[in-house]
This record gives sequence, structure tokens and C-alpha cells, in this order.
Amino acid sequence: MTAVRLLVVMGVAGCGKSTVAAALAEALGGSFVDGDALHPPENIAKMSRGEPLTDADRWPWLERFGAVIAARGGRVVGACSALRRAYRDRIRAAAGEPVLFVHLDGSRELIAGRMAARRGHFMPTSLLDSQFAALERLGPDEAAVVADISGDPEAVLAGILASLEGRLAAS
Repeated sequence: MTAVRLLVVMGVAGCGKSTVAAALAEALGGSFVDGDALHPPENIAKMSRGEPLTDADRWPWLERFGAVIAARGGRVVGACSALRRAYRDRIRAAAGEPVLFVHLDGSRELIAGRMAARRGHFMPTSLLDSQFAALERLGPDEAAVVADISGDPEAVLAGILASLEGRLAAS
């Protein structure tokens, strides 16, 4: 496996992508990019109304995300749902270099409970089923780590760091 400098923490809404990706970036001495901050206002409005995004809504956002993480120097950890293989392929193509995906994996019940407890986020719990329906598990040919999110964020981060040992490029 080729060593990488770009990592994307992925998963369904409410799995902890932003929290874990920010902590991972700090632990690795890198920078953090939140994919949610790169959505155009139309996408945010659509999701806020409880409408799932279409692929046509996602393509420009995914390309922007891939370009933004690649443009940063050093190690970069991004947070992006990247639910389908085609979305991950689009990010990899836009980045123009290897990307390692970290899938935060948990049950629908666990994630629904976490979503219900958070405040001020545009993504309603009503879209969780569409997120799970869209999720395509990482393929064996994808540079990836799968992390069980049933523990606290510190335990999740420790598990990810252990799984990444020897897979990262020097930054």
C-alpha cells in the first residue's frame, strides 16, 4: 500500500466525522477540513428541509472537497460523508493523489441517538435512513480503515491511530 498524506473521515450523518477528523488532524500534526463547510447554500437549504441530496447536487461539492484537501500542504484530514464508491472515486480524482478513507461505523440506533442529542446542525434525523441506504461499504481495493464508534471519541481515535501505523507518508 502506498503511504498517504490525505485522510478522509467518512460515514453517515451523526457518526462523529467532524469531531473525530479534527482530533485526528491534531494528533497527526495536520490540518482539518470540514466538508460540511464547503457545501453550497442550496445543498444546506435542501438538507435542512429534510430532502436528500441528489448526485447532481453532490458532484461539484465532492470535487471542491477533493481539490481543497489536496491544495493544503502537509498532512490533511477531512470530514466528508463519502457514502458511495463513486463519491470516494470523485474525491480521489479531484485530489489527484492517494486518499485514505476512515469509515466511522456504527449502528443506526446508536447514531440516531447521537443525532437526536445534538443541536444546531442542518442535517435532520429524518434523513438518516437515506444515508444508510446510500452507504456502500469500502472495497478491499480501497485504502481504508474501519473504526467502530461505539466507544467514546478518545477510544475511537486511539483505535484509528493504531490502525494507521505505518500507512502514512511523512509530513
